[in-house]
Amino acid sequence: EVEQLRADGVDKEVLREGTGPLPDFRDGTKVTFHYRTLRCEDEERPLDDSRARGKPMELIAGKKFKLPVWEAALRTMRPGERARFRCDTKHVLLYPLVSKSLRNIAAGKDPLEGQRHCCSMAQLHDHCSLGFPDLDELQKNPQPLTFDMEVLKVEAPGSYEQDPWAMTDEEKLQAVPQIHKQGNELYREGRVQEAASKYYDAIACLKNLQMK
Repeated sequence: EVEQLRADGVDKEVLREGTGPLPDFRDGTKVTFHYRTLRCEDEERPLDDSRARGKPMELIAGKKFKLPVWEAALRTMRPGERARFRCDTKHVLLYPLVSKSLRNIAAGKDPLEGQRHCCSMAQLHDHCSLGFPDLDELQKNPQPLTFDMEVLKVEAPGSYEQDPWAMTDEEKLQAVPQIHKQGNELYREGRVQEAASKYYDAIACLKNLQMK
């Protein structure tokens, strides 16, 4: 798969070898990883850094993540491996939108905030600001990007609880009552902060469905 990536404009540089065999990345496999996003012309100042935010990224294979090159890159990595992927511009055109959503999630906001009245294509054509000057500049002037990625954990389908953002529409509909029930139970136990987090997840699911 590394050869396929290279042929498609993605160069991989292994910074630290991983351990064990290459995981079987079936659809539904969950990968937890850290990442840094770098401009190829300026690799000292990252656009985004999950370590700096204190929380790694999670990606579920086969869920049609908006940045397919991330899933393609992760499929070539073993647990514990760290590598850099230098990607041609065609692979990262949607990165400004993805980054905005991830920044909103890290700040405890709705990941779709600001996209209700402005479609993705309109944003890409500079009709809407993303609310971050560096991302606005990147969408005005698309360029190759480098992703410095470190795989922390790989979990097989069915061995973990899905986060709401990773669910299909049908899964969200089924999950909302259960998430709300979990929130009520936590509230009755006096675990208010945890209950609030569950209520937020339920509301986020409903908002996402309403925007379809």
